[in-house]
Amino acid sequence: MKLTDIIRGPQMAAPRITIYGGAGVGKSTFAASAPKAVFLCTEDGAGIIGVDRFPLLDTYDAFVSAIDTLTNEDHEFRTVVIDSLDWLEPVIWQKVCDIHGFKSIEDPGYGKGYVFAVELWRDLLARIEVLRKQKNMAVIMIAHSAIRKYEAPDQDAYDRFELKLHKKSADLVSEHSDIIGYCDYRTLMKESDAGFGRTRTRAVGTGERVLRTGAQPAFVAKSRYPIPVELPLEWSALMAAITGEKK
Repeated sequence: MKLTDIIRGPQMAAPRITIYGGAGVGKSTFAASAPKAVFLCTEDGAGIIGVDRFPLLDTYDAFVSAIDTLTNEDHEFRTVVIDSLDWLEPVIWQKVCDIHGFKSIEDPGYGKGYVFAVELWRDLLARIEVLRKQKNMAVIMIAHSAIRKYEAPDQDAYDRFELKLHKKSADLVSEHSDIIGYCDYRTLMKESDAGFGRTRTRAVGTGERVLRTGAQPAFVAKSRYPIPVELPLEWSALMAAITGEKK
């Protein structure tokens, strides 16, 4: 290496984005609005929004083949969308069982099946990273949410929304992602007169869909970009925030 090899200043690479949230909040619609998106579907649902997609990928080998096809063949796609991670996970578990002759992922005991699964997750994420770099494709990975108890070492345990994945898998996906965004509806708290000098507070939904990118006790989120902790659930709004352009 020489001093002339030093890279100066920021370089914008295609982002790796993971979004998660409840059913019907608009995760797939958000991903479909990314430029020239192609879906790798592990669940049958993206067809309703008319996206370009491979046939349903319900085996590990089929999923790997789709990634390799995008990596090795010429095409016009600029965004790859995995929909969804939590439907991909049992596909990975089945592959582990096929390789090792297990009846189920729990068969080897002591969590060993999930350790084997993490190795397959690493392989898939590595393949996706090769695709991203060789084709300069943005990566959007979609997951559903689950409420789980979080036990912090310095305070009482509390419930929060997390990726609907095994913890080992979720940790690996989180490390791999530049953004973990929690998709939700904006809710306002309104007070009203309850009589006898009392007030009543109730949640009122606005119907506005938001992408939360800053971690809060109620949900997992992160961003490696200096962007607002809350944005409209729109691809254009997220890209404008990342690039610093006015939407």
